[in-house]
Amino acid sequence: MSQPNYIVDINKIEGLSDEEKKDLKEVVEKYAFRANDYYLGLIDWDDPNDPIRRLVVPATEELEEWGELDASMEHKYSPARGLEHKYADTSILLVSDVCGAFCRYCFRKRIFMHENQEVTRDVSEGLDYIRKHPEITNVLLTGGDPLVMATFKLEDTIRRVREIEHVKIIRIGTKMTAFNPYRVIEDESLTEMISKYSLPDKRIYVINHFNHPDEITETAEEAIQKLHNAGAIMCNQTPMIAGINDNPDTLAKLFKRLSFIGVTPYYVFQCRPTAGNKPYAVPIESGHEVFMKAFEQCSGLAKRARFAMSHATGKIEILGTDEKHIYMRYHRAAEPRDYKKFFVFKRNPEAYWLDDYEEYATMKKELQSTEV
Repeated sequence: MSQPNYIVDINKIEGLSDEEKKDLKEVVEKYAFRANDYYLGLIDWDDPNDPIRRLVVPATEELEEWGELDASMEHKYSPARGLEHKYADTSILLVSDVCGAFCRYCFRKRIFMHENQEVTRDVSEGLDYIRKHPEITNVLLTGGDPLVMATFKLEDTIRRVREIEHVKIIRIGTKMTAFNPYRVIEDESLTEMISKYSLPDKRIYVINHFNHPDEITETAEEAIQKLHNAGAIMCNQTPMIAGINDNPDTLAKLFKRLSFIGVTPYYVFQCRPTAGNKPYAVPIESGHEVFMKAFEQCSGLAKRARFAMSHATGKIEILGTDEKHIYMRYHRAAEPRDYKKFFVFKRNPEAYWLDDYEEYATMKKELQSTEV
């Protein structure tokens, strides 16, 4: 198979009935749809609960009013167009406003919905900012998906980042190894470019997004191997998504398969309370239980992921629960003073986000009143 064909019209999905297409019309008018025939070919269309189908095919439940488009308030940390700087040593460059397909639970779906001002194809302003901040040692290229870009365009950005001496790590956040592994397999210039810029003391990390073990096909494994051979360090992150990987056996299988092919499990994220995401969200405490039960089945190499939520104030790791309490701490914090914070809250089985815990809501109000 060569490069797959992309599909942006829900009516062209042969696996859906006419009635299903009609029911989804309002959904795709609000939240964009995009897929390709390689990825759709992984779906068992006889199974209405197929996880790959659920990951990429819209659901009418997305229209339920819930959450916000910018649930983690990323706009607060954007000092230059196309750049976010939330944690001292790490900045993000939003270099693409397209993905190989659109995950239905996407936390950045706002950039696919409207003419957005967040993504820019001219990264000059962001690079100027990074040059002036020597504390930045990590730069993450994301969007959208950087591997949707033509290699020569991606290389131009990577070359310019590499020219900044204090940047030691370049990360490429991508789901193309799952959505379209032929992007890697058939483009020798891509792996040559990674070999050129992934240096012994300044590595390129590829942050993959495998959400379910069925995505790790032989073709995907071939793409991963090519990236390995090119000198990229391979990691994986995934949100925990209802109906896709919120099962201990499924999550454990994903962790193990990743470890077998040399991809480090990095983060399992709490699904952000983004508009349209209610049918995909798992309550925090239920998710932690799934996470820990999956760990029971894994070797040390397969259970290196952290279960965390990307809150507006930082990445908060969910550490554990007992009969009455849940325990959390800041794994990354926007404000350095927050690194010392450790939370002990009364359990709330209906909580989907930090703000759903009464104690945190009270702390937040008290802090806001003192600031006023």
